[in-house]
Amino acid sequence: MNMENVVKHLRVLWRTDRIIADIRLRHLLIGLGLRAFAALIAAFGLLMLELSAYFALVQIWSAIAAAAILGAVNFAIAAVLFIVAGRPPSSRDIELANEIHGASIEALQLEARALQAQVSGAVHHPLSTIVPVLVPLIAIIVKSLRKTATEAAASREAHL
Repeated sequence: MNMENVVKHLRVLWRTDRIIADIRLRHLLIGLGLRAFAALIAAFGLLMLELSAYFALVQIWSAIAAAAILGAVNFAIAAVLFIVAGRPPSSRDIELANEIHGASIEALQLEARALQAQVSGAVHHPLSTIVPVLVPLIAIIVKSLRKTATEAAASREAHL
């Protein structure tokens, strides 16, 4: 297991999660804005329908038809905006981000399996994990003993 790979995969995972969240947030905000605008237009449509009912009481036909037509048009615009706001986000962006996310999860799982294999190997054969560390350590100790022995021999010759 290589810690650099784990860190790299975690960074990729974090970045793709941020990208996915950003895409979804943008879609949510745009949809919310369009829905709010559609609600405002629907409110104007309702106002126009109420106004047309008022005009129906005051005058019989000409003002009623105009206000009713404006109210129907406002409701149609609101319906179109609700349909546009309900569309899913662009599939290309989210698919790419999901693919990268899946690949980084798979890579992290591979690194975790490698770590598990190393740990289980160390538990079953503890000397196999100590030997690679022990061999260089023994070489260093032998070199220092040789150096000490040669220094001791040199100091004995100097005293004689």
